[in-house]
Amino acid sequence: MTERDIDVLGIGNAIVDVLAESDDDFLTTHNLVKGSMTIINHTEAENIYNLIKPGIRASGGSAANTLASLASLDIRCGFIGKVSDDELGNFFTEDIKSAGVVFDPKFDSKSAPTARCLISVTPDAERTMQTFLGACVDLSPNDINDKFISQAKILYLEGYLFDPPEAQNAFKKAAKISKQNDGRVALSLSDSFCVGRHREAFLDFIREYVSILFANEDEIKSLYQVDEFESAAKKVLIDCEIAVLTRGSKGSVVIAEGEYHKLKPETVQNVIDTTGAGDAYAAGFLFGLIQGKPLDACGHLGGIIAGEIISNYGARSKKDLNAIVQES
Repeated sequence: MTERDIDVLGIGNAIVDVLAESDDDFLTTHNLVKGSMTIINHTEAENIYNLIKPGIRASGGSAANTLASLASLDIRCGFIGKVSDDELGNFFTEDIKSAGVVFDPKFDSKSAPTARCLISVTPDAERTMQTFLGACVDLSPNDINDKFISQAKILYLEGYLFDPPEAQNAFKKAAKISKQNDGRVALSLSDSFCVGRHREAFLDFIREYVSILFANEDEIKSLYQVDEFESAAKKVLIDCEIAVLTRGSKGSVVIAEGEYHKLKPETVQNVIDTTGAGDAYAAGFLFGLIQGKPLDACGHLGGIIAGEIISNYGARSKKDLNAIVQES
């Protein structure tokens, strides 16, 4: 394999995360189901934003969160996503670049406003999300930079983007370019409901392109329409090279041909906010993979980074992740 300029290139929703401390009364008043993610329109987004007390703003979206953690571990990262030329779009661009991620957006004057996710965090560390997808849904094959893709060792794709048909086409274009240039394609399933909506499309895409699949327990069971986790775990290796399956308080499982690693969850003294836990796990795993570590060690690193992220508000660590990894 030739020398690459980018270790991990992610494609996903470019969303500004707006986190705010909240309580159960606020959720009840606005008919919000704790722990859920609801899609809202621009008007609803503006109304909710005016009601909450924003504590943290950060460039977000699942893939962007993973890349930010990887970049803080000195991994060379790039991102492709759709933002508008507005205040939040400019904030997203500058914020993700300041995290060390290469991002050169194509602004479209006709696109919707930049996406934002309003995250209400209750005292029990649960997060309830209201997402306005805005410009994200306009991602198309025209946004795929062939040279950028060809420079990446790993192409990391966010399953949330499977809803817009043109975004699926963008994924296929990027995956083809990656494989033609000896890259590896990784996919995060992202959401069990999204899997349910696009099950056959996901399976076709995984079987044709994906080397590394990230999923939680609900997502992998939904993909294979089974009730038992072990049944899904047996099926997934038929379709991809490596499966990385998180199970919350049960830890995680990493499997590949001839390997089955059952990993215990990391001990976390004080869980503050579970936003971005899965994204952080993916970052730790990919970091280990790029370093050439065994798969069980990659999973261990995923648990360590996820444990650090849920120890503070938001999907960004306030500590030096390199130091945390070295101490592990």
